[in-house]
Amino acid sequence: MSQLGKFRDSLAHYRRHGWRLARALMTAGTLAELRGEQDGATVELRFEGVEPQESDLDAMWLSRASAGGREAWELRLVADSPYALFELFEPDEAEEDREDVRREMEARMRETMNAER
Repeated sequence: MSQLGKFRDSLAHYRRHGWRLARALMTAGTLAELRGEQDGATVELRFEGVEPQESDLDAMWLSRASAGGREAWELRLVADSPYALFELFEPDEAEEDREDVRREMEARMRETMNAER
């Protein structure tokens, strides 16, 4: 299965459980695959309505509402071996603080992936 196929399969699974795609991180190879699917069109590159960010990881940020007004966020690695990190944000948590946590989660995922190589 292509890497974009893995993205789509994973996303379909999460959507069945109420998650929405918030961000997509894609390696250069996956971005090239996405560009090829769009036949070199000069439109803005998008995956499922989200502009992908070039990264050293193929991963998706997913979010959904949670109990008590909280918001759940999950960073899901798109790979043969499933791996994800999860965080629950309080409703009054500042966006700047949330973004710091998301950056830390990406760093943790990179560390884990590098340790496995």
